[in-house]
Amino acid sequence: MKQSSAKRVPRHKHLLLDQEKIEKAQKALGARTETETIERALEIVIGEEEKNRRAWAATEKLVKNGIQIKDVFGHLNGK
Repeated sequence: MKQSSAKRVPRHKHLLLDQEKIEKAQKALGARTETETIERALEIVIGEEEKNRRAWAATEKLVKNGIQIKDVFGHLNGK
């Protein structure tokens, strides 16, 4: 999903989250605040989904064009 060029306005959210997970993620991401931690984590998830979507699209295109791919992990038949 592409973001619009308009400035995004943060919205207040009240969430119940595991404090230990936040602290571990904050340390792993080198974030200064909990908000920054959650923002960075969300960006990582969004980026990974985009990479996975593109990889599947490329794989499907190759298969449709007759390229044989050896599926050593058994993922191609059961997305």
